[in-house]
Amino acid sequence: MFGSNKMSVSASCESVSQKRSVSSLLAGRVLKKPKPEDEEQLQGEVIQLLEQQQDLSSLFREVGDAAALCGTLNVAREYQGVSAAVAGSMLAAELKRRAARLNVAVPGLAVKMLLERLMEITEEEEEKEEEEERQMLSPPQRTRLAEVLQSSRELLSQGVLCPRLLGQEIRKHQNLPKLEVLYHLHVHNVLTLKHILESEEEVRRWLVSQMKALCGWMPPQEEEETRQVQQKVLSAVVGVLVSGQDAAAERKISALCSSVLDDMLFWLLDSVDSSQSDAGGAQRWIQVLEASLCGVSASPEALQRFFTHSLTQTLTYRPQLTVSDAISLQSQWTFAKSSHTLIALLRQLSGIFTVEQLLSHLQKVLETHEVNWKHVLSFCSTVLVYYSAAQHGLTELLSRLLSAAFHGYDLENMITAFLLARQASLEGPAIFPSYSHWFKMCFGGGTGFHASSKKSLVFLLKFLSDLVPFEPPQYLKVHILHPPFVPLKHRGLLMEYVSLAKTRLADLKESVEDMGLYEDVSAAGAPVQCQAVQDVQKAVSLFETTGRISATVMEASIFRRPYFLTRFLPALLTPRVLPVKSDAQMSFIDALKKADKIPAAQYSSYVESCQRERQRKRVAECSDSSDDPLEVLNVQLQKLTEFIVKGDHEEMSAQLSRISHTLSVVFPGGPDEPTHGQTLIRLQVDAPPTSDLHLSVIDAIMRNFCQCVVEASRENPPNKQSPWASSYVNTLLTNTQLLSGLLHRLWDLFHNQGTSLSPAHILGLGAFMVHLHNASTSHNPLVQLEPSAQPEPVSVSDAVSSALVCRTHSDMIFCVRLCLSAVCYGICRRESSPQQQQQDFIPVTLYKKLLYLLPRLLPEVRRTPAAAPLQQPGLWSSVTHSDHSWKETARQLWSHAGFQQLQHRAQHQLSFSEWLSVELRVLRGEDILSDAERQEYQQWACSEFYLPRPEEDGGCGGDMRKLCSHLLTAVMDQQLRDLRESGRGTCFPDIVSRLQEVVCEMQSSSLCRFDLCDLLFEEISQRCSSAAAPSVGSELSLQRTLQTWNRVLLCLPALILVKVKTDGGRRKLDCDRLVQHVNQHQRKLSSSAALLPLNLNTHLLRGLFSAAERCDHPAEEVRRMWTHFSSSCPLLLISTVCHWPALFPVLSSWCSRVCVGESLQQLQLITDCQLWASSLEAEEPLPPPPAAPLLLAASLHRVLRGGEVKRRSFSAALRSLHPDRVAQHKQALVFLFFLSVKDFLSALLFPQDWSKETELGACTELLAVLVDSSDWPLLFTSNERSVYQSVTMATTEEFTRLMPWAFCCLLLQQSADLQQRALRATGFLQAAVSCYIRTLQLFLDGDTPPPSGHAPEDEMEAPQILKQTKQFLLRAIAQSPPNALSSGQLRQLQGECADVDPEVAAALSVHSDCGSPEMDFL
Repeated sequence: MFGSNKMSVSASCESVSQKRSVSSLLAGRVLKKPKPEDEEQLQGEVIQLLEQQQDLSSLFREVGDAAALCGTLNVAREYQGVSAAVAGSMLAAELKRRAARLNVAVPGLAVKMLLERLMEITEEEEEKEEEEERQMLSPPQRTRLAEVLQSSRELLSQGVLCPRLLGQEIRKHQNLPKLEVLYHLHVHNVLTLKHILESEEEVRRWLVSQMKALCGWMPPQEEEETRQVQQKVLSAVVGVLVSGQDAAAERKISALCSSVLDDMLFWLLDSVDSSQSDAGGAQRWIQVLEASLCGVSASPEALQRFFTHSLTQTLTYRPQLTVSDAISLQSQWTFAKSSHTLIALLRQLSGIFTVEQLLSHLQKVLETHEVNWKHVLSFCSTVLVYYSAAQHGLTELLSRLLSAAFHGYDLENMITAFLLARQASLEGPAIFPSYSHWFKMCFGGGTGFHASSKKSLVFLLKFLSDLVPFEPPQYLKVHILHPPFVPLKHRGLLMEYVSLAKTRLADLKESVEDMGLYEDVSAAGAPVQCQAVQDVQKAVSLFETTGRISATVMEASIFRRPYFLTRFLPALLTPRVLPVKSDAQMSFIDALKKADKIPAAQYSSYVESCQRERQRKRVAECSDSSDDPLEVLNVQLQKLTEFIVKGDHEEMSAQLSRISHTLSVVFPGGPDEPTHGQTLIRLQVDAPPTSDLHLSVIDAIMRNFCQCVVEASRENPPNKQSPWASSYVNTLLTNTQLLSGLLHRLWDLFHNQGTSLSPAHILGLGAFMVHLHNASTSHNPLVQLEPSAQPEPVSVSDAVSSALVCRTHSDMIFCVRLCLSAVCYGICRRESSPQQQQQDFIPVTLYKKLLYLLPRLLPEVRRTPAAAPLQQPGLWSSVTHSDHSWKETARQLWSHAGFQQLQHRAQHQLSFSEWLSVELRVLRGEDILSDAERQEYQQWACSEFYLPRPEEDGGCGGDMRKLCSHLLTAVMDQQLRDLRESGRGTCFPDIVSRLQEVVCEMQSSSLCRFDLCDLLFEEISQRCSSAAAPSVGSELSLQRTLQTWNRVLLCLPALILVKVKTDGGRRKLDCDRLVQHVNQHQRKLSSSAALLPLNLNTHLLRGLFSAAERCDHPAEEVRRMWTHFSSSCPLLLISTVCHWPALFPVLSSWCSRVCVGESLQQLQLITDCQLWASSLEAEEPLPPPPAAPLLLAASLHRVLRGGEVKRRSFSAALRSLHPDRVAQHKQALVFLFFLSVKDFLSALLFPQDWSKETELGACTELLAVLVDSSDWPLLFTSNERSVYQSVTMATTEEFTRLMPWAFCCLLLQQSADLQQRALRATGFLQAAVSCYIRTLQLFLDGDTPPPSGHAPEDEMEAPQILKQTKQFLLRAIAQSPPNALSSGQLRQLQGECADVDPEVAAALSVHSDCGSPEMDFL
């Protein structure tokens, strides 16, 4: 029923215009006078129809005076107390009454009155509107319009208002109402916008102009409602247009909608290209295009088709730029440099598509249309910045394009691939790999796209050659420095291209000479000045590592002199404040100056500039506050915080790109992309602060990051946050200069200002360290600390973490709070990451610091079993909650499963040696633990934690020997690291105490007792044998190692230095390791007196006597050892005799307490030797004791050196020993002669400490007694085995090497009679020639001692000594009998002399010719 009635009414409404006119219809009806009964019946039927919601409208034209009817639509105000239906009925009745009175149709009258009322409302303030050019209704107008529309809806419900007729009347009106009025008609269902669109071209033009004007109009600040209505109007219109564009059944409407939308898009693109000032209107239209707003009145399919069409129109709009233009200009079309309006439009149009859809559509457009390259490349940058997955998709697209290009030799695909790759690389390494990397990956190997055939190679080289006239220089440099792979037989083709490219670079005044020495060309084309700075940094780094000027720099100074003089040297000689102590750059400059590579004038100017630089302060570079980059950066950082809090990852990525561009202005010194391989940053830990601007920028960045962490953590824990922090840190890592300043600032904060940081700062910096560690694992930058004990560079996070020290109470508290924040954040953050990437979120160094600090500060966690961790969910809330202390967080973290699981990873384990290294740096006076607490903690760590811990987990595997070895190594390393620091209150004494406890425990164990000796001597043997090649530095290092070792050795029980072994059922002394140690190492440390230190001598003898008491026959073992020492360890024996007056009381007292009485008898033997030596000047000297000849000689030497006897009586006493008759006395005097010659050599080397005349007199007296003996020359014959060879182990290697020199000096100081007597001694000639040859070799090698400043004027220099020695030898050879040398000795001496002194060799040859074979045989 309802349907048939509606159809009839519609039909009648549509057929009115085709039948009789309204006037005729009205005229016919007026003649009929209705009866009162008929009026009542008609009103009843109308009310019934109204109640049934039937449309009873008819299309009439209004006739009569409309002005009198203006207030008709306000009749509803009089019926506020009744329902809407009744009010509408009354309003309809009023209209009918007036229509009857005016003799017009009711629908026509309603339309006419409504239209007049609308025009009246919009024209009420016409004059004011003309002045203000207002595009929307004022709030009062909007209120009145709402009342009119409410009445219109009631009329419409009564069927007396026809929408179609209203639409026709509006289109016919000369001044169409404002677009907002039509919007309200549309929203109130009075008249839809679709009816308005069903018209001709005039309406289309009006709609476009209205939309442009509305977009460009800005409502007053106080009219927030107007601003909201403005957005709703535009969104509704666009929704209708998008839906109408998809109306396939109505082609006219579809075409009109498409035309309007295209006109608006073209208007927007024109404003972008012409840089118009109407940016607000464009931005407003872009906001209207948001899919969520358009989708309210449009289907998803229509929306997708609209955005696809609009994106195509944008990419192909006005394709006026050629490919050559794109090649030259694309560096200006990056994301940061492009118009914000264009970027916003492209982002809005691509918002509903996936990356795959966008790239697929881009490829389709490129293949089928002429494109606007600026829009296409900007679109590429936009997709890469806003979509993290775009890098992989673009890489695949480039591969497809290159494959298609080489398959069909298609230039269009080729140039498209190159343009897209270059555009992507311009966005930086955090977005896409560098162009040089992409070019090498595609064409640098034998599997490249061009390597399949010669035709493909020619195609590539021809393509590159065609690009040369348009190429920016940086790409030509890439192609030259990283040329495509070419087989050897086609090398000429590549050379042709290289020659062409170099010619083009020369035309651009960017010849090969301007290429850096170590250049890795970036896609952004770093200036030559920046490249020169990089070259200087690399050259200084190499010089610091090798100590030599690199060959590249030397070659550049010759073959690339223009670049060297105009680029490299100015960058190297940039004025700066020179440090007090020369750094690597100053040393490098000095080396170049010495090599005559720096012009004198340029060097003088540099020195003067540096002096001026020291006198003035550095000023800020920016003088215009309006362009202050710090203010710009602060605004950008604030917006970034808002995007992060909102979770708008796409806007955040775009804002980071803008921030990166701003930072590149403040920090221009580094390349736009890091060098390939690993970037090396030098971190000067004691460097002065950077410039004020740089420091302010870095502080702003760090504050903003901390603020972002705090704000983001209020909403979600780290595992539920977007990856904003990773993107943030990656952006900072792309600028090397910024990263360097950032690391310097973090080092200063952590090392010097940690206690002043607030909890929010600590929380933010902890998260920053996590992402710095995560980013450094992918970008691989390395940091070289200067100065540093580590010669090798370390990662970024490790470098900054090294600033965290644990030496004092405050240091430990700050360190544990920062590490707790970082590790808790990392554990929570890694929960949202793949399994293989989870360890990247836990900084190893910070985790190890927690492993050290938590058991130290919280005793209860030492007993917590790690095998059964408790899973507690609120880990991150305990960090951020203000009511939780760090101790509560630490306990919860320690029992967390994720924390405990990391200890099973090798890289996260704190080894025993690492624990010792940290513990030894703690200052005892400022430790958080008391002495008793520290002792308890260290004993727990050593004996209960690390001793049973498996070796693969950093422990000792239950082996006490390994525990002892670790302790010993740590103590040695600490002493060697800084001898001064070890005495300034560190925990060094505590760790030594732990070492003593372990040694004592091992002594009490039968399994470990005899391993201690080997363990100790093996440790020092490894340290001394690992020394570098002989040099002054290595000698000093070795002496320092031995001094440190002796200090540690004196802290250990003496008993462990000598072993007791069982041989044949008897326990005997085994001193082989001790003897070997003294001979190999301790004699290198002995002074010019060739003696062991007194304290060490005492300690070794204590060990000897203590070990002897454990043998079955102590006295016999001690006697055997003394005899053994005289031949195998003379240094210990001689030192003991020399120190005896001081040793005897100590050893006697000690032996009386510790040893059995038999050992005391051995002490008496040394005393008897001392007494015998002192009695030789007496009338009745004591008989010599039964001691070894070396012991007797050492006793005589001590008495002689001590001045206990007069030299005259001592000389007579020497003769009384009758060395020619008693062999023991002769050997003792020969040993004494060696010791005297050693003293004479010391006098030659150190005349300020020794008396040359005294030592020369002693040697002369001994030589006079021994001159006729054949034994004393054996001391100076190195290749002769004799009983006297062992005594050479009693002095240093340097003294042994210089003994021939002492022989020559001593021989020349003797009288002619004594020289003649010596010449007759057997073996003298061989010893004299051998000493001369070795002395001459020392002189040729430059090892002869220089003349001493304390020497008298008559002292001979080396050439004079050699000359006189040679003359003496030539006379001696001539005077010697033929049998003075055997034929073997002659041949050996001739061979040694042939190269160094042919004259002496010839004299020996003459001497050999005079000899008789028979005599030689006999």
